Amino acid sequence: MELVELEYAREIHPVDVIEQVAHNNEWSFERTGDDEIAISVVGTWTDYHISFSWMEDFEALHLACAFDIKVPETRTLEIMRLLSLINEQMLFGHFDLWEQEGAIMFRQSLLLAGGVEPTSQQVEILLSSALEACECYFQAFQFVVWSGTSAKDALAGVLFETFGNA
Repeated sequence: MELVELEYAREIHPVDVIEQVAHNNEWSFERTGDDEIAISVVGTWTDYHISFSWMEDFEALHLACAFDIKVPETRTLEIMRLLSLINEQMLFGHFDLWEQEGAIMFRQSLLLAGGVEPTSQQVEILLSSALEACECYFQAFQFVVWSGTSAKDALAGVLFETFGNA
């Protein structure tokens, strides 16, 4: 079987769509190149630094969301266990550890093969699902890094459901 390469002319650059969405939502952003944009979003637990990159070769819009937790070398193995437990539960996207930087990030891609144009709604859902995942698991990462909690206990601590208000 032979793969056929087709060239598609896009009406609008995918990163332009993200820039429009960021502008419409009054998010702080910086266009770092034709194929990249960085957005800052204030979350409940921390600020999130989101980078969108257009990957022409794959026709994919890649999202990487980082937050301010530095993983010390002594907690790397337990963070890897936590990443594995969390990623088992993820339907879309995944968390990674960049060991050299000691940084945790969430990554996800939107495939736009065949010249498909991204919509504002797709971009907003891509971003909101990333932020939702980060907000959900941020404290588990903190528990492992700062409290010395095991991955299993940290995950159980953030997944319990509360009812009512205190």
